[in-house]
Amino acid sequence: MPINYLSELTAPKRSARANLHLGVTLAAVAGALNAGGFLAVGQYTSHMTGMLAAATDDLVLGRILPAMAALFSLLSFASGAACTALIVNFAKRNRLPYIYTPVLLFEALLLLIFGLIGTELQEHEVITVSFTTVLLCYTMGLQNALITKISHAEIRTTHVTGLVTDIGIELGKLVYWNKTKDEFHPEEEVGANLDKLRLHLMLVGAFFIGGVLGASAFKHLGFISTLPLSIALIILSLAPNIKQWLKSHPQK
Repeated sequence: MPINYLSELTAPKRSARANLHLGVTLAAVAGALNAGGFLAVGQYTSHMTGMLAAATDDLVLGRILPAMAALFSLLSFASGAACTALIVNFAKRNRLPYIYTPVLLFEALLLLIFGLIGTELQEHEVITVSFTTVLLCYTMGLQNALITKISHAEIRTTHVTGLVTDIGIELGKLVYWNKTKDEFHPEEEVGANLDKLRLHLMLVGAFFIGGVLGASAFKHLGFISTLPLSIALIILSLAPNIKQWLKSHPQK
């Protein structure tokens, strides 16, 4: 039953399979928001390395306002991550049954706001950063912190630099030529972690596919293209609650 599968993805009791499938789903969402968001605001809103580098360049070149704008975008991303930590830890401390549902619902609400009034938000600025950019940076920080906490830092979804680095490392191990066994100790043998390689390839692939779909949707539909993402996150976040309700109200 689909609801059983969906409820596993956001249930408090985790499994490697649930983490993988949730990570792939959120990576696709992040890819869509990054690519579509670039068409909306002209920058990638989860690329904090680029934001910080831009701030340093602008400071050196005497462009104070653009430097402050980049730092403010970085602060927005960090604020989103901080809010995830606050919400999840509050839910754990108060023994709420579904500790990840509030964050996913909050992200869905933010995407709903982006889709419905993103055009109006773009007309208002903090320093030189549009409210739309602030909203997207905050949302990316919120989401990346959520999957990081769920997977105990094994999975991140909003940027792929680390993922591609790990893919390269595992590929290097995969093709490494080990000496014959009588010339070295067995513990010195180099071998690739195929599970890790598969995980990271799937995350990068999901991010890419999400990016293609997100950019195409935004190109043809504009801000409203985020509404399907918002609906998908609402369904995903409420799946455990729906499953529990169906259990307590069995069909006659």
